[in-house]
Amino acid sequence: MGLSFVAFWPTYFSKFFDGTADFSHYFHFHTATALLWVGCLICQPILIRQKKMELHRTVGKLSYLLVPVLFISVMLLAHHRIDPEAQNLGWRLWIPFKDLFIFSFGFGVAIYCKKKTSIHARGMVVAGMALIGPVMVRLFINVLGVNPPLGSLLGISPNYLILITLIILERKAKSGRWVFPCALGLFLFVHIVKTFKITPPVWDTFAHWFISLPLT
Repeated sequence: MGLSFVAFWPTYFSKFFDGTADFSHYFHFHTATALLWVGCLICQPILIRQKKMELHRTVGKLSYLLVPVLFISVMLLAHHRIDPEAQNLGWRLWIPFKDLFIFSFGFGVAIYCKKKTSIHARGMVVAGMALIGPVMVRLFINVLGVNPPLGSLLGISPNYLILITLIILERKAKSGRWVFPCALGLFLFVHIVKTFKITPPVWDTFAHWFISLPLT
């Protein structure tokens, strides 16, 4: 949470103090929903440790509403920011949507296996990791001044370090150890597509259709 404020300080939060905050409401909507989700990620394991299981379940049920709203906020912001006439439209839309794919995998696994603690917990870890990349990339580029190509690579590296470490540490786990290897494969896939600007025709067609919609 702290790194999020630091990473987005130059381009978002600081603007409210120097009088240059001219953001559309789509930015604020996304910020609010993202912060609420991070808050849920923080409080849920705390509730488990404090054995407040009923409250944990209640917050979990609220996520059924919060997660779709978060997805909508990402899609609306992407639709608002991307120029319909821009080149590489499919690649540009992939940048925000790739995180939704990772998030969907983690959250989907967690909810589908909500009664299997070992799998549920790992799924939520992956869902939380979907937020690390966007924050760290902005931290390296906007705060530390690293050039975008290198800054992007450095920004996504923590996810790989975490996943590889977890895979090694739990290599003898009896249940749920498949979640992190699958997540690692998904991370590699979405980042390879982004890095090499791979845009399959079907995705490019979808991108043009999506941006043409009168959403924002």
